[in-house]
Amino acid sequence: MKDKIQLFQNQKVRSLWDEKAEKWWLSVVDVVRVLTDGDYQSARKYWKVLKGRLIKEGADQLVTNCYQLKMRAEDGRQRLTDVMDTEQVLRLIQSIPSKKAEPFKLWLARVGSERIDESIDPELLINRAIHGYRRLGYSEDWINLRLQSIDIRKSLTDEWDKSGVKEGLEYAVLTDLMTKTWSGMTTREYKNHKDLKKENLRDNMTNLELVINMLAEASATELSTNAQPKTPIESAKIAVKGATVAKNAREDIERQGGKVISSGNAKNLGMRGSKLLDEKEQK
Repeated sequence: MKDKIQLFQNQKVRSLWDEKAEKWWLSVVDVVRVLTDGDYQSARKYWKVLKGRLIKEGADQLVTNCYQLKMRAEDGRQRLTDVMDTEQVLRLIQSIPSKKAEPFKLWLARVGSERIDESIDPELLINRAIHGYRRLGYSEDWINLRLQSIDIRKSLTDEWDKSGVKEGLEYAVLTDLMTKTWSGMTTREYKNHKDLKKENLRDNMTNLELVINMLAEASATELSTNAQPKTPIESAKIAVKGATVAKNAREDIERQGGKVISSGNAKNLGMRGSKLLDEKEQK
């Protein structure tokens, strides 16, 4: 894990990046201290009392799922500290009566309302994605490709579902297998290549990277539709075959002098537009 001090409204909140789990762990006491405007000792006492209250209110899962990791204390020593991931911290914030917590509570309420609406009308989700990408500066060509990649991905996971592949970890394993096959890197290695942590890998791909990845998934979908695999192992073999089609295309492009794999990401390029991504790779 990598430790880092993050600023929250100009106050320090200790955090650790867990590369394996791809999530941030934040010091609970530091979050409480910021939201209650107290010092470290008063925040520790507040958290102790809050634990008891949460258990009485039936939110004991939030307390029991709270981990302890070593973090650098004010004296410079590494000490075991209660930590929560982002989702748990957002849940914790809802339990703290504080003016500083109120904006977060309003935001959570709005997001929750939006997600309910999107579950009723999926078109709202698509429109939100388009507006989000435009706001971030992605080009229209890139946005169209990204939406196509989402559709292709959905077709592939539908095929996986038919053979008993479970959403979550098993999806991730097959995706990792395909990424390794066509790019030569696991998903985590690919993210490291682009200096990414929690960010979505595909949102940091160039047009060409997206196209090659789409070729892998579209090929795997077509092969799966024809073969009709009955087990996750059979689906994994087909996934590799589909990704091999994309690997061959990547290698052919590279033999012709082109470059498919980019080390650039949306952040270090300054914008998301594919034009700038492509220009960066040509330099």
